Amino acid sequence: MKKKIEVQDLRIGMYVTELDRPWRDSPFLFQGFEVRTDDELTQLRQLCQFVYILAEDPTATAKPQRPAEHNEHPVKARTLTKRYLDPEAVSAHSGHEIPRQGTPPPRYQDQTPVEEELQHAAEIHQTARETLFGILDDARLGRSLDVPRTRQVVSQMTESILRNPDAMVWLTHLKKKHEYTATHSLRVCVLALTLGRHLGYDRERLNVLGIGALLHDIGKLRIPIELLDKPESLTREEFEIMKAHVPHGLDILENAPGIPAAALEVVGRHHERYAGNGYLFGMSGDTIGEFGLISAITDTYDAITSDRAYHLSLSPADALKIIYEGRQRAYHPWLAEQFIQCMGIFPIGSIVEMSTGSVGVVITANRQRRLRPRVALVLSPEKKPYTPAAVIDLMHVTHDPIGHPLEIRAVLPSGSFGINPTDYLPVRH
Repeated sequence: MKKKIEVQDLRIGMYVTELDRPWRDSPFLFQGFEVRTDDELTQLRQLCQFVYILAEDPTATAKPQRPAEHNEHPVKARTLTKRYLDPEAVSAHSGHEIPRQGTPPPRYQDQTPVEEELQHAAEIHQTARETLFGILDDARLGRSLDVPRTRQVVSQMTESILRNPDAMVWLTHLKKKHEYTATHSLRVCVLALTLGRHLGYDRERLNVLGIGALLHDIGKLRIPIELLDKPESLTREEFEIMKAHVPHGLDILENAPGIPAAALEVVGRHHERYAGNGYLFGMSGDTIGEFGLISAITDTYDAITSDRAYHLSLSPADALKIIYEGRQRAYHPWLAEQFIQCMGIFPIGSIVEMSTGSVGVVITANRQRRLRPRVALVLSPEKKPYTPAAVIDLMHVTHDPIGHPLEIRAVLPSGSFGINPTDYLPVRH
């Protein structure tokens, strides 16, 4: 049962099920969590006046005792090999020591304009979507997974992203709420590959990362649909069931021929957190592995920029702010900063207000000068529609008609003025 308590009475070890405000207005990534650190305790006391905790009876003040390990996660003990049961024995398949500062030297240059690449990317995206739904059907029915087709479609996505990542990133904005669980994995794949390109990964490494990202949530097939679509906070018991999608996913994929071990790192560790307060094993720091750390960032970014049953989407810029604020605690600090650099200060699809008062949509990034992207102007300074939208490249158009500097003044909330960014895809005319 739930119990309401004042935040000054909150203690480490208590399990918070609800806040006195919407979860999306807080820095916490999970709807329901155990308070494990002084930092989390301090954050809650600064943010809230009261919270609801899980209590066994009206006099209880803390989370019930954890059951014995062999009873707590039977699916974990039953399905996982020792390398996943023992985090200390897990090798970081994804590779090498992660830098702490600096920016990787650019390895790739854009080969095609985004308008041209969108035509190819849309075809690849549709093929990837069909492949993903086929894989999910195979897994649901207990059939062998079509790993060769998975490898092929990820390779096609990689090549498109190497030519110009903006096209595939644009397609992550095409979202259908009722398809979130399936298509979320496709978007996370695009985001992970885009970050990998920024980090200078070679094609082989990108393809392995992409396979893991595309399949990272396959274990949710074994989670009851009513939990996946539940519009309220999960109870502790429900959250334990939800967490089991990680071992379920490993169970489905570990014996599938042709799935690289490093891809399993994404599946097994995308909910681990840098400070050790994630799941399934509470791994921390660089021991999570680079692929696991990347997938934690990209998985979160897509989740909070998507409409869900229990929250409305945040703008891309707001999502990047959350990730930046979560570095050290939730995310590897250098990788979090590199993701922000990769997506841009003004991410593609952002609704922005210009220094003139006009309103536009960011349609392509500028990888040389992040503050000067291309923008489709949608509304005039008087907030009247431009028909058609006027596209300006801030790299070249630096002043307004009367000579004042032209720049982005502010990023507006998602959905401002009823603007749907996907109405302004930079297609070739």
